[in-house]
Formats: sequence, C-alpha cells, structure tokens
Amino acid sequence: MITSGTVLGAKPTHTPEEVTAILGPDFTESSVYADSMWHDYGLVEFFWHRQSPDHPWEGHHFTVQVHRLASGATGTVPTAISARYGRFDRHLRLHQLQRLLAHRRTVLEEVPDSNAPEYTLHWQPTSHVSLLTYRTRETWARRGRPARGDNRHLGDVQKISSSMPPEQVAWHRSRYGP
Repeated sequence: MITSGTVLGAKPTHTPEEVTAILGPDFTESSVYADSMWHDYGLVEFFWHRQSPDHPWEGHHFTVQVHRLASGATGTVPTAISARYGRFDRHLRLHQLQRLLAHRRTVLEEVPDSNAPEYTLHWQPTSHVSLLTYRTRETWARRGRPARGDNRHLGDVQKISSSMPPEQVAWHRSRYGP
C-alpha cells in the first residue's frame, strides 16, 4: 500500500461499493454527518464525503490503523488482507519497513509535523502515502508510567494514510520547519 497507494487495489477515490467488492462486507459503517461516512474494517478505514444527501459519495482517503495490531485482537485484519499476506506481527517497526521498501527502491521522506517529537511523519512522494511513527515516551515521563493497555514500542508505525499531496507536505514544511 505504501508503494501503490492502494489497499489490495482499492483506491482512496473508490466508491463504497467498489471498496466493499475488494475488502468484503465485514465492516462497521459510521456517519456523523450527512456529508461524510467511513467503513471501519478493523485495521483499515475508508472515508468518503459528498456535497449533500442528493450527491454520490466521493472517496477521500484510507487509513491503516497499524497500532491496532498491538492488541492482538482476533478479527483486526480484514479477511481479504490476511488471505493475501498471512499473519501480521503485533508491531511494524519503521526501520524494518524502510529496509523492505529500499529493496523496492521506495523511499520515505521525513516531514515536519505538529505531533513532534512524540511522533514523526514520513511521506512517500510517488504514492502520496504518509506514515506516523511513535518516537518518544514524553507523555509517559509526565505520567511516570505508560497508560494501561499501551502496547506501543518506540519506532512503531502508528498509522498509514493515503492522499497526502505535495502541497500538504509543502505546507507542513513551511509551518513546522524544513
């Protein structure tokens, strides 16, 4: 998904029906307002918006909530994804991912972000996919201990999201530094 900008071929611009045809019908549909909706497949979420209830849904982006793997909960990985890729580890480390991507000649650029220093943001320029990576335990230092149920490790990829265009990267760099 980092190199292709898709999830098993499902693009962020696909309709809800097209995504369902690829990932299957096992999702929770959520809609807070009449102009936005998302399907939660556990690990993967797809988001849509529309101008009004009279207009069709338009794909906006997807997010892979990698941090959900740490719980080890059954059913977190959609069946279509586990059928293709098999079992997933509980943690996806950025350095391991970068090694795998290097074999595909795929690079990630670091992008300044408001979540620093606790998280770092990385971007793949060709696919426009971004990754947020857990970096520090500053919150823990203030609390004196990790929050209950916090299974994060330093260097874990928190989430992978589609549709971060170069203009958004340029805005981040102008706002938060080079």
